[in-house]
Amino acid sequence: MAQRRHPAGAGQRSGAARCQRPREDVNGVSAVSQTPVRVALLGAGTVGAAVARRLADRAEVFARRVGAPLELTGIAVRDLGRPRDLTGVLPGLLTDDPGALVDEVDIVVEVMGGIQPARGLIERALRAGADVVTANKQLLAQHGVELEALAGREGHGLEYEAAVVAAVPIMRTVRDALAGDEIRSIRGIVNGSTNYILDMVARQGVPFQDAVTQAGDLGYLEADPTEDLEGLDAAAKIVLLARAAWGGEVGMSDVQREGISGLTDADFENARGTGQVIKLIASAWRSGAPGAPRIEVAVRPTLVAADHPFAQTREGTNMVIIEADSAGSLRLSGAGAGGDETASAVLGDLINLARARVAARD
Repeated sequence: MAQRRHPAGAGQRSGAARCQRPREDVNGVSAVSQTPVRVALLGAGTVGAAVARRLADRAEVFARRVGAPLELTGIAVRDLGRPRDLTGVLPGLLTDDPGALVDEVDIVVEVMGGIQPARGLIERALRAGADVVTANKQLLAQHGVELEALAGREGHGLEYEAAVVAAVPIMRTVRDALAGDEIRSIRGIVNGSTNYILDMVARQGVPFQDAVTQAGDLGYLEADPTEDLEGLDAAAKIVLLARAAWGGEVGMSDVQREGISGLTDADFENARGTGQVIKLIASAWRSGAPGAPRIEVAVRPTLVAADHPFAQTREGTNMVIIEADSAGSLRLSGAGAGGDETASAVLGDLINLARARVAARD
């Protein structure tokens, strides 16, 4: 993958989005166009419902920030009869035909998850002239190279801050803020579900299997818990971070991966006896000769000293430490999951792309 995420026209648009601000009228008040930016939302689960509610209750604020209203044209769901918390959202927006939504809008927000039909809908949207925001880490880790190439050819944006560590702006930091630096390594706790389990065992002495059961009962684990317990979720996130840092076609098959399901209570007792705790750490670094560097990625349970920042990362919190030549050591920490937290990142990408749309009209 190219180092820049948005080749050709898409890169220019994304840059405009990050710099553009709504125009002001002669009185210094932000001027809002009457022509809306049309938005289709694919998915109304925990994250999708939070996005829809915020688009409704912050409509005036977003219009001022963008320079035009954001018009939600429809919300695609799999089951029209399922109860959802869509307080404030206009009735009649729900549909079970996502394909009908993506052809006539400016921006598509995909938060439905899974590989298909999400991939096909994103490709269709890009070809139809829309920009895309997605939080779909597994789709991006497995097919992001092809999707970004398509976005570049079509001259449209593909943004996915929410795919890695929810509201914590780790992708922007790696891709944009450190664009003038050389990143040496990225290490972090990027899966809150497994961190909750490991923290319960380390701090409260809960038996490991009981902690796993508790996490499942509380809804912290994915529907297929192996995605969390076997490190697949963390692997997808570190793949995306490695691509953002160094380019290249890093994929899931490149990850040296070991989950936490094989841990035993004896492992935790041994860690306590040495003043350490066990954390599931995702890592990316460059190795090899300077003239022929290799990108390496790994996810594995790791012993860390009890006073290390990773050891002090509690429950579902995430933390990432970036080592860079000029900036030195940077730490980013915050909620790595949750409907409102993930929606924050989704909406940030949406507003940036919408700003670029409005700027391109001038």
